[in-house]
Amino acid sequence: MTPPTDKRDASRLFRDRLKQLLARSGLNRSAFAAGIGVDRSALSQLLAGEVTRLPRAETLMRIAAVHGVSLDWLLGLSQAEDVTAAIKRSLELEEAPDDREEPLLEAWHAEAAGTKIRYVPTTLPDLLRTEAVISYESSENKRTLSSRLDEAQERIAYTRRPETDMEICMPVQRLYDLKGGTGLWTDLPAKARRGQLEHMATLVEELYPSLRLYLYDGQSHFSAPYTVFGPYRVSVYVGDMYLVLNAKDAVATMTRHFDNLIRAATVQAHEVAGWLRALASGT
Repeated sequence: MTPPTDKRDASRLFRDRLKQLLARSGLNRSAFAAGIGVDRSALSQLLAGEVTRLPRAETLMRIAAVHGVSLDWLLGLSQAEDVTAAIKRSLELEEAPDDREEPLLEAWHAEAAGTKIRYVPTTLPDLLRTEAVISYESSENKRTLSSRLDEAQERIAYTRRPETDMEICMPVQRLYDLKGGTGLWTDLPAKARRGQLEHMATLVEELYPSLRLYLYDGQSHFSAPYTVFGPYRVSVYVGDMYLVLNAKDAVATMTRHFDNLIRAATVQAHEVAGWLRALASGT
């Protein structure tokens, strides 16, 4: 194909390709925009043709990398969609959203649908927390309580989908702290702590085997909080930022790290529900 020389033609061809990617993705506009690093209003302008100039080069690279197409195809310079290895940056930093207006995690989960999600939580797994614990943790978090409650429900709904395959690893000591009201849980009432353990037991039993929770010894093994989204990326939570690893080797390395945590588990997935109930009852 002959490269377009008119800026309006280039913009039109890019807009057509962007619409194709949006339709293929199955995402809503907010999730699609978050995945490519722009806000929804900017995406709407690009789709509506309100501006004739193309996005910045880094935005074009992000779109191509996230959706697995070549820059030439995205710009209308080629009919070949094959992506080249050079366009995908191996490391990025993403600011964690204040609320659900920029659902990065939603986009990453949608992209990884049908593949295995591996998750090491910061405290307790998001989708297994009670409202009391979410409220307790929200007092130390910039996101609103309602957004965190909504996210927990969405994660549970995601896990109930037939194609879901999710593994969670966390240190067993965190649950001992929860039971005893020590560490992070000093100010959480005993009733809420017991309710959290019982709630976790019910959900992991209900969602097994689509969701499998493993408990490892945090005294002999350490892990920062992170999520491996299938073969696509790893997001490491570092407070108000995600360190996002896109390189294939980095994803493979973090996958092996996660698998090592599973091998070191002292409580296996099929045992966790009963173990949690015994811990809650004090037996």
